[in-house]
Amino acid sequence: MKVILFGATGMVGQGVLRECLLDDHVASVLVVGRSPTGQRHAKLREIIHGNFLDYSAIESELAGYDACFFCLGVSSVGMGEQRYRHLTYDIALAAATTLARQNPQMVLIYVSGRGTDATENGGLMWARVKGKTENDLRRLPFKATYMFRPAAIAPLHGIRSKTAWVQAIYVVAAPLLTLLNRLAPGYMTTTEQVGRAMIKVARDGYPKPVLESQDINAV
Repeated sequence: MKVILFGATGMVGQGVLRECLLDDHVASVLVVGRSPTGQRHAKLREIIHGNFLDYSAIESELAGYDACFFCLGVSSVGMGEQRYRHLTYDIALAAATTLARQNPQMVLIYVSGRGTDATENGGLMWARVKGKTENDLRRLPFKATYMFRPAAIAPLHGIRSKTAWVQAIYVVAAPLLTLLNRLAPGYMTTTEQVGRAMIKVARDGYPKPVLESQDINAV
């Protein structure tokens, strides 16, 4: 399986990249990002790309892939709806539309979040935007699309969040997060479990298009 990965320098993306490089079912990984991952591996190739709304300059290099793991995302804290929509909806749809054109047999897996509002009409801004993003991604002509909606995610294997206050919380709460992952799989998962689940779902499929934390852990 040949994989394209967006968001490889973020916390979730770091975990997904790690699992892809370790998994024998993944033959190659193309990372598309604004900055290099700093990793070297025989299966890894990177394209540094500055404009996440226009892929015309690299579109031909995005053909021939089996799966896309879209882990690019931002927190909505302190952000207005227009800006959050741009960084969430516009960027995801620009990439996915290009990929669907080049890879009609591709499986797309998008990292969303627990509480996403598929009606697009709820009171939470971030949930409405994520809901519209999910809905419009599912309308694109891919072989299959899956929405991963994890609740809390514990970083493993030295992976760190790029957001300082988030990383500080993870450091302080690490023992509790480990316990929650065992006792409350509906609310907790890990970067390792997310990465492994993405690979398995891309390869084997899943009975439903939306996976919550409990589904991710079960996979």
